[in-house]
Amino acid sequence: MEALPQTTLHRGKFLTLMQEGHWEYAHRPHATGAVLVAAVTDTRKLLLVEQYRIPVHARTIELPAGLVGDNAGDPEESAREAARRELIEETGYAAGHLAPLLRGPASSGLGSEIATLFRATGLQRVGPGGGVGREAITVHEVPLTEVHDWLVARAQSGVLVDPKVYAGLYFIFFRPGEA
Repeated sequence: MEALPQTTLHRGKFLTLMQEGHWEYAHRPHATGAVLVAAVTDTRKLLLVEQYRIPVHARTIELPAGLVGDNAGDPEESAREAARRELIEETGYAAGHLAPLLRGPASSGLGSEIATLFRATGLQRVGPGGGVGREAITVHEVPLTEVHDWLVARAQSGVLVDPKVYAGLYFIFFRPGEA
């Protein structure tokens, strides 16, 4: 499809609102993408993070995730480097092995962001986690044998579960050898 002329509708510190034809969408001018990490400990526990998200006015359960090149102030940062950094910042775990699983739009109707999902194994605790700056992240280590019921209970308590968690679980349960 032929590219349409782009118009900047608003430029903020971290987001730009763009218009292309009749479509309006968000763009992150300082990031080159996003990463998500499906991290499983040697004791078969999935690492999930919980934090309050202002846009949805609720606490959310998510895979550890973040932006590529934005927070590190390094536009040359690779997705793999960002995934390693974000996993440590958010959970306090470093990955011995990090394998890319898929790449695609985070929310194709709303933004231009392309995310890469990684599987992390060989985890070692190297710090407290909890995020950086004003992030107030709670880390959950959920046994894979209990993850479904745990997510249902959290959702029933009013916490929003990011659907990308289920994408990570798909690769853990149904494509365990893919890397």
